[in-house]
Amino acid sequence: MTRRLSRLFVGLVLFGVSLALMIDAGLGVSSWDVLHQGLARSSGLPFGWVVNGVGVLVLLAWIPLRVRPGIGTVSNVLVVGLVADAALAVLPSPGDIAVRVPLLLAGIALNAVATGLYVGAGLGPGPRDGLMTGLARRGISIRAARTAIEVLVLTAGWLLGGTVGVGTLLFAVAIGPLTQLSLRRFGLTSPSRPHLTP
Repeated sequence: MTRRLSRLFVGLVLFGVSLALMIDAGLGVSSWDVLHQGLARSSGLPFGWVVNGVGVLVLLAWIPLRVRPGIGTVSNVLVVGLVADAALAVLPSPGDIAVRVPLLLAGIALNAVATGLYVGAGLGPGPRDGLMTGLARRGISIRAARTAIEVLVLTAGWLLGGTVGVGTLLFAVAIGPLTQLSLRRFGLTSPSRPHLTP
């Protein structure tokens, strides 16, 4: 259990840092963060607060999928937004494109690794990944589920005024396959049968 808890919280912290890296790169954020930015701009709330608030609302979509929350679910809602805000406060703003591109790529890769760590810990997925794993239990591949969710959220976020760039497109295309590889590496016996409870 200690190892699983360590994996969970390391994954959540890395996830928050990955969001900050992509935002700091200024080349386009992840699909969910396009939505978060749009909501933050329209509401005037801090980005991290919106991240956590949306997480709570997304939990409602778990009801028809019959995904059970766990300690990882609650921890995700509490930790990710706070870490993202803290990381944004200390990261410098890179001006050179030669720095911003690696920053973006690192953020995308770190996001997939972080997802594999905290979902693979088997203590409950985060609200957004609960949608992905819930659909996977219905026979949809992790790759297809994650990519479909990212595209739908991207569209909603863009309509709300969130920032869309080349990094957004790259994230939407790459995160599905990268997440599936990460989940296989960090604790899933089958990509279509994730462990969601201890």
